[in-house]
Amino acid sequence: MILRLARENSSWRYLRIAGELRKLGVAVSASSVRNILVKAGLPPAPRRDPQSWRSFLRAQGESILACDFFTVDTVWLRRLYVLAFISISSRRVEYLAITTKPDAAWMLQQARNLLMEFDDHDRQVRFLIHDRDAKFPRAFDALLESDGINLIHTPVRAPNANAHMERWVGTVRRACLDRLLILGRRQLEHAYST
Repeated sequence: MILRLARENSSWRYLRIAGELRKLGVAVSASSVRNILVKAGLPPAPRRDPQSWRSFLRAQGESILACDFFTVDTVWLRRLYVLAFISISSRRVEYLAITTKPDAAWMLQQARNLLMEFDDHDRQVRFLIHDRDAKFPRAFDALLESDGINLIHTPVRAPNANAHMERWVGTVRRACLDRLLILGRRQLEHAYST
């Protein structure tokens, strides 16, 4: 039974297997579980699990999006907010929108536009990663969840949790925005399209 549990649940460690067996009325210690698995030639849990995080991202990356806001200040001292969605696997920009005031109505419209864009290309997105910024209203999340997209909210003050997006924003700033004087929204849209 120990070998069967270990093979069918490759991420379970010795204590978990012993605990599950106790629930079934079989008293066994974690060290006994370890000895039995070693004798059978089964490695410990992390090495028994065939899928690493990297292989998971390769396999599921096409269905994972990351999004974030960043700001661009114009020459006229107006602040523009850029909402960008990128694909984790290809690092390609899937959708980009620019506004001077990202209110709830605008955010809902961007969610609708994003969903229409995916419907047009017959693309299925399963996960969306974004931070806990107040610019993302609950209605935005609810609209995306109603279409079957699971939202992953990053922890507070943890930019590495959305590292793909943060790196893309840094690249855009270094390669484009640090070299241009932006006059307005139309120029910024043109700079991103080229």
